[in-house]
Amino acid sequence: MEKETGGVKVLIAILVILIIVAGGVLAYKITQDKNNTETILDEEKKETVAAEEKTVQVFSGNDRPFAVMIDNHSDAWPQAGLNQAYMVYEIIVEGGETRLMALFKGVDLDKIGPVRSARHYFIDYAMENDAIYVHFGQSPQAQSDIKKYDIDDINGIAEDGTTFWRVKDKYAPHNAVTSTEKLLESAKSKNYRTTSTEGSVLNYVVDEVNLEEGLVADKVTIPHSDLQTVTYEYDEENKVYVRYARGEEQTDWDTDEAITTKNIIITFCNNYTLTDSENKGRQGLKNIGTFDGYYITNGRAIQIQCIKNARDEKTIYQDMNGNVIQVNDGNTFVNICPTNADVEIEGTEETAGTTNTVTE
Repeated sequence: MEKETGGVKVLIAILVILIIVAGGVLAYKITQDKNNTETILDEEKKETVAAEEKTVQVFSGNDRPFAVMIDNHSDAWPQAGLNQAYMVYEIIVEGGETRLMALFKGVDLDKIGPVRSARHYFIDYAMENDAIYVHFGQSPQAQSDIKKYDIDDINGIAEDGTTFWRVKDKYAPHNAVTSTEKLLESAKSKNYRTTSTEGSVLNYVVDEVNLEEGLVADKVTIPHSDLQTVTYEYDEENKVYVRYARGEEQTDWDTDEAITTKNIIITFCNNYTLTDSENKGRQGLKNIGTFDGYYITNGRAIQIQCIKNARDEKTIYQDMNGNVIQVNDGNTFVNICPTNADVEIEGTEETAGTTNTVTE
């Protein structure tokens, strides 16, 4: 009897040991599974962060852009909002002046301007960006084309007095401003579509574009007319170009920061004077077709072709081998100038000690 009792005790002890061992194994497995899960989550988080870092920043989200006509008369300087625009088009208007059209997407700005009147050929570039066109007044040609192409537009002259306002530190007509908040309110009140699934006009890439085979471009001079010459000087430390107009550094209205751009595109196509009853010397633009140009970024420039097949189609920017150019993730100034403009691209190749000055 005592022998049987001892055997039971041994069996119980063995069972207890087995239970303890099994519990330990289970606890170890749970701990390992937890650690593995945390490791996987950490890796997934790292991959997500890396993916976000690899996403183009200058053109993202589904906000529909606003294309705002910006006054570029010297009495309108400095302007507000240009550094926050993902693209800025500069094109000749009457009197040798140029006007800017700045495109904003997914940004919140308290002041944009001064806002000026529409010109019909700017509508082409608003359409190719699927943008709501913003202006303060309009030429007869622009008024006609806005109706013809059923453009979603916001005209300051027709607004209720809250979307645009005039400031006191400039005088009319160079002092009308707006904000992204007010523009969005106006767009919604007009039942305009405020989201867009359209891709960008430019082929942005996240990896840095360095045009190793291109010309050195430390300084770029673009004479739009006898009155308006634009110069961009390369800031090598920050890898951007600082903008000058008529010899004056361009700055932001409120912050006094220099106006800079990551990318410059030059398109050579001719303008001409319209013959209309108003006889104000307004311009037209021969911008449908294939045109020579340059793409400039990170201190280098390459020759490109700029192809626009229709007013409402996106411009295609190709290198001389027919490949769509890759564009650095950053803001872009598109300067459209006459074919006879004496554009100069200047730079010194430090490694070779040579200097190139190209006059187009």
